[in-house]
Amino acid sequence: MKSSSPKLYLNLYWHMHQPDYRDTLSGEYVLPWTYLHAMKDYTDMAWHLENLPAARVTFNFVPVLLDQLEDYADQFATGKMRDPLLALLAEPDLKHISTAQHRLILESCFKCNHEKMLTPFADYQRLYNLYVAVETQGGHALDYLSSRYIADLLVWYHLAWTGESVRRTSTLVQALMQKGSHFTLEERQALFKLIGELITDLIPRYKKLKHRGQIEISSTPHHHPIMPLLIDLKSTRDAMPFAPLPQCGKYPGGQARARAHIVSAQVSHLKRFGCEPDGMWPSEGAVSHATLTLLAEHGVKWAASGEGVLAHSIYKSFNNLDLPPRQQYLYQPYRVTDGEHEIYCFFRDDQLSDKIGFEYSKLFTRDAVNDFIAALDNIRDSYDGEGLPVVSVILDGENAWEYYPYNGHYFLSELYEALSTHPDIEMTTFSDTVARSKANEALPVKTLPAIAAGSWVYGSFSTWIGSPDKNLGWDLLCKAKKQYDKVMQAGTLTETEQAACEHQLAICEGSDWFWWFGDYNSAISVDSFDRLYRQNLGNLYRLLKLPVPDVLNRRISVGSGDPAMGGTMRRGQEN
Repeated sequence: MKSSSPKLYLNLYWHMHQPDYRDTLSGEYVLPWTYLHAMKDYTDMAWHLENLPAARVTFNFVPVLLDQLEDYADQFATGKMRDPLLALLAEPDLKHISTAQHRLILESCFKCNHEKMLTPFADYQRLYNLYVAVETQGGHALDYLSSRYIADLLVWYHLAWTGESVRRTSTLVQALMQKGSHFTLEERQALFKLIGELITDLIPRYKKLKHRGQIEISSTPHHHPIMPLLIDLKSTRDAMPFAPLPQCGKYPGGQARARAHIVSAQVSHLKRFGCEPDGMWPSEGAVSHATLTLLAEHGVKWAASGEGVLAHSIYKSFNNLDLPPRQQYLYQPYRVTDGEHEIYCFFRDDQLSDKIGFEYSKLFTRDAVNDFIAALDNIRDSYDGEGLPVVSVILDGENAWEYYPYNGHYFLSELYEALSTHPDIEMTTFSDTVARSKANEALPVKTLPAIAAGSWVYGSFSTWIGSPDKNLGWDLLCKAKKQYDKVMQAGTLTETEQAACEHQLAICEGSDWFWWFGDYNSAISVDSFDRLYRQNLGNLYRLLKLPVPDVLNRRISVGSGDPAMGGTMRRGQEN
């Protein structure tokens, strides 16, 4: 039975984001990750909350992800498929697909965590073994894989990317997994239809959870830009004093562009969820005093960032005062103000967040849950700050589960159960925490005089700027933005054409392109995002009716690494 006055408040915050994978000129998807995560992770994450009403968490949905989910729903509603891989699942005649389509299937349909998503299924493993055996022959040997093989591979890839909650409730999925092979056209099309139903129902499911008060939904500036860098590239040097910067020196009109992403996100949230968001996760938890002030000016009540940013900000605020033990400063919200506007800021517990993201997938579920609860109990017992401790655990809500058995089903079920029944822990939301603080419910808030610019990754912007290839990416963007400004000022485009250019520019300003530049990332991932970034910049020039620079035909970055979790996630602190 819960205590009447909990001793620890827990803000569990799941960030949902995919960059725009579309070629905006053709409307076709270049990469399938949005719909794959939708049918696996977004469905499961909703299911866990629907089945345990006592649990409370916050979800962050980036508008560009919601744009794509609605676009997929439209594809299913109209029958006009713009994702080539998804369309092939329901293709009536796999015997006569093109060489390019054949290659797309073979290059795509083994991309998953083999240990957790392929090896457990004997029929899928046999398909992979056959592929490896044929591939080693070289030449055109892969052409001998028949349409029957292709049909089974398409089905198994989508079954592997199906959420565990769906596997446990869908008789169709259960029947297909039991059958194992020789899938018919009717079966492929039934699975295709189910995927459409899952994706179409996602936003309504989360909206229902919000309306019953079980979750809070926050937002992010629309296309996920690193706002402090848009506003001032030199903010890099708050945490990286000697970092080389892009040659362009500054991003032209960055303040206005950051503002546009914020306003667009608020419009998106109002449209999808019936109100503007109370809080925002600044893209990558990237903050600066100027960024937080801009959010506050637009009525955003709270934001969140990383533990490293808080440590650097305390140094900056109090003249390099020796940093006290983390339990004395981390577990409370802070107020940031410019004198006229204020915003509450919460900071991520890197250790607990990274345990979920990187460590617990390797443990037995009960051991992982017990470790998490014990860590919270220790925070509560050792806390010697003012008021009650507020712990913020913030991480990717989609990529981690690929590395857990059963897509994290048992871990999340047992974790939510343990947290929601713990007598001294209250699962809450950021807005509720702000409300409690303003009501003086044993949650005093200190003002943080200065914010050190940085992100949740290492407290710096090193993931997005400061290396030759990342800086080149910025220089290419800056040059394109200067051309954009000239064309807009000339007034030679129609309003519709101007809107298309602004939308394309917003896509190019996203953080994900810079995230993937770097030899520490895998060659396949770097190549995919490098190509898409250059294609997006090229499309911007085309929409501006300008020639595409030759430099966009040359690679920006080459990967050769093997990062943890495929590079889709980072730890908050360097090992």
